[in-house]
Amino acid sequence: MIFPLRDSPRSATWPVVVVTIIVANVLVFFWELSLGSGQLDAAIRVFGFVPRRFFGWEQAGGATLDPWRFVPLLTANFLHGGWLHILGNMWFLGVFGDNVEDRMGHFRFLVFYVLAGAASMLIQGAVLPGSSVPAIGASGAIAGVLGAYLVLYPGARVRTLVFLFIVDLPAVVFLGVWFLTQLMNGTASLTPEAGAAAAGVAWWAHVGGFVVGMGLCVLLRKNEAPRPRRDWTTRPPRGLWT
Repeated sequence: MIFPLRDSPRSATWPVVVVTIIVANVLVFFWELSLGSGQLDAAIRVFGFVPRRFFGWEQAGGATLDPWRFVPLLTANFLHGGWLHILGNMWFLGVFGDNVEDRMGHFRFLVFYVLAGAASMLIQGAVLPGSSVPAIGASGAIAGVLGAYLVLYPGARVRTLVFLFIVDLPAVVFLGVWFLTQLMNGTASLTPEAGAAAAGVAWWAHVGGFVVGMGLCVLLRKNEAPRPRRDWTTRPPRGLWT
């Protein structure tokens, strides 16, 4: 198990979009908590991304460009299945998202986040197009943020909890291990023997979001020389909110 505690780069701008996304996710999660179990199940069915519904939309008599076919590609990224789900996602976004937003600019980062989230859902659905299980959570969009971070800050240091130890890892190592873990679990989820152990997580949304994030980053980052990065030898590392 590896878990990021903080990273070394300090963004030069206030991460308006990252903070707004975190607040929006928290508000939606409290809305979920206010629903009864039947209402919550119905909401997840409507606003979560169901691959079988999306890819079978026309066969079910729906119009190809019906907006309701595409709405879950956005809304599913703001639904979460529990406290650990949302806290883990928002922590990752807080650690890595501010620097990516800093290098892209606020508007471009917002476009990037929405596209990465939608693409991650589509990739998850393309791998399992017959699934009727709703995919929810910001993990795919945040995987896109991690992919962009790898492109922009491969040499940054990530203070990491590795089991019971705290170590400083290069971002390329941390993110490489993270990606390989998602890829291995995604592959396992496709095999009957190991599928049960890997079920319940949209692994291919993580894999797809990461790869898409790397590509989108190249297109959307600002065309300017990177700011000098301050490392931990010159000033304390930046935490989640400082």
